[in-house]
Amino acid sequence: MSSAIDGSRATRWTQIAWRRARQLSPRRSDWTSARFGRDLPAGLMVGLVALPLALGFGVSSGMGATAGLVTAVVAGALAAIFGGSRVQVSGPTGAMTVVLVPIIATHGASGVLVVGILAGLILIGLAWFGAGRFIRYVPVPVVEGFTLGIAAIIGLQQVPAVLGQHAEGEKVLGVAFDALGQWAQNLTWAPVVMSLGVALGIILLARLRPGVPWALVVVVLATVANQALGLHLGDIGTIPAGLPAPAFPMVDLAALDDLILPAVAVAALAALESLLSATVADGMSVGQRHDPDRELLGQGIANLAAPLFGGIPATAAIARTAVNVRSGAASRLASVSHAVVLLIVVLVAARWVGMIPVAALAGVLIATAVQMVRFSSLRALMRSTRGDATVLVVTALATVLTDLVMAVLVGLIVAGFFALRQASRAARIDQVPLDETDHSDEERALLDEHIVAYRMDGPLFFAAAHDFLLELANVSDVRVVVLRMARVTVIDATGATVLADTISRLEDQGITVMLSGIQPQHEKVLRELRVYDELAHERHLFTTTPEAIAHARVHAARIAHEPAAQTHA
Repeated sequence: MSSAIDGSRATRWTQIAWRRARQLSPRRSDWTSARFGRDLPAGLMVGLVALPLALGFGVSSGMGATAGLVTAVVAGALAAIFGGSRVQVSGPTGAMTVVLVPIIATHGASGVLVVGILAGLILIGLAWFGAGRFIRYVPVPVVEGFTLGIAAIIGLQQVPAVLGQHAEGEKVLGVAFDALGQWAQNLTWAPVVMSLGVALGIILLARLRPGVPWALVVVVLATVANQALGLHLGDIGTIPAGLPAPAFPMVDLAALDDLILPAVAVAALAALESLLSATVADGMSVGQRHDPDRELLGQGIANLAAPLFGGIPATAAIARTAVNVRSGAASRLASVSHAVVLLIVVLVAARWVGMIPVAALAGVLIATAVQMVRFSSLRALMRSTRGDATVLVVTALATVLTDLVMAVLVGLIVAGFFALRQASRAARIDQVPLDETDHSDEERALLDEHIVAYRMDGPLFFAAAHDFLLELANVSDVRVVVLRMARVTVIDATGATVLADTISRLEDQGITVMLSGIQPQHEKVLRELRVYDELAHERHLFTTTPEAIAHARVHAARIAHEPAAQTHA
């Protein structure tokens, strides 16, 4: 009998697992919207835009330009095929390089590769258990503060390259100041002029003629100038003409425990940035609705595969996704095409790509950082409410001073504090007339009978419960208190405990408490935390206020009576 039950249970779990696997798997409908005339040109445009960014983020991460290109090719293709968005473009991003720099400094290049594989496994697990839907709970000020902080870090990371200095370290502020000190001792203006010229050129030209891959055009001009004018600025160096052969990175089992937390941070960032990017893409394209769990799966597979070829962890890229949508992309074919374009560049033009000055790439990333920040949105949030402004500033500062995952957690905590404070202010307990017509004569008559009613509005939870206790515990010259609870929206354990304590205090003072209008969804917490036990009688619960009033009059008049018939379970 036991073996039969175990077999039935195993069959059921197998069916559930198979159903979930089918929900997350690619399907034929993913490609029905493909339009070669729109997707291939869009993929070409995104590939041209992504080329300097992939090189720059690879260099900025510390893994090298080749790692950036490999990531854009491998992760870009796999995330497009297995992901949950039709138009999302993935690859190396500035936010991810911010996380990777301290990992490289501590664990080296092999540590980054292992972290990428572990993060991929975590993302696949998150997809399997349906964690994609939780992105909707991240408030806008947290997202904007997070983006502002990332932009600041990307800019600070470029300071050594802009100044033509070599500086390393885990803290971006320390590295920037170190490079500035070195430069002050030996002023070199050529890399500064090139970096700022590239950045300004990209920003200004993008305003004049959006949609053109100006970053690539300006980088080509900077490379030609470096060679023609004999500036002798440091370049990227040799890039292999092809993808490296796949190989599993060397794993030091003793250091594996130290890589778990960095992997969690990388996975959390990949999930956050990718789902936010997919949400932005939904708003930019007609009829586009991404599947958050499939998007996590696609990012997981991409991050699982990219390190096998020497690539760095990847996420969806908001800027490249926006270019893809604006270029007319209709399906995943555009994102796959962008990866193919980059692969062709690796195979055909590796020699010329290696000649790009590092200072020019620094200018590309500075321009990217500036374009990441939506200044109109920042102004609106700073002017909206004090709470939103505080959340934005705190999140941005935490992003720069701590790490990205911690910054999001801090932002959520601060946002939660202001949300709770607002909710607690919305909770009220008012002394109100006991009849629906609000006749003052009726109310005075009841007060003469030493009966008072309080109507509780809004949530009764830990942020508002203390005020509730102070309000009720000090009533005087009253024989019966009726608590009207029909408008209570939420009761948590703290609110129920405080309510029980308040009833106990009033009963100890000889004041009878009656409850009316308790919602069915609140009964369990009130019963489990012994709120009903504090009442003088279990039948002092009423479905409606008029029933409570009638019984309250009997108590107030001190007339001998039998307990009222129970009207509330």
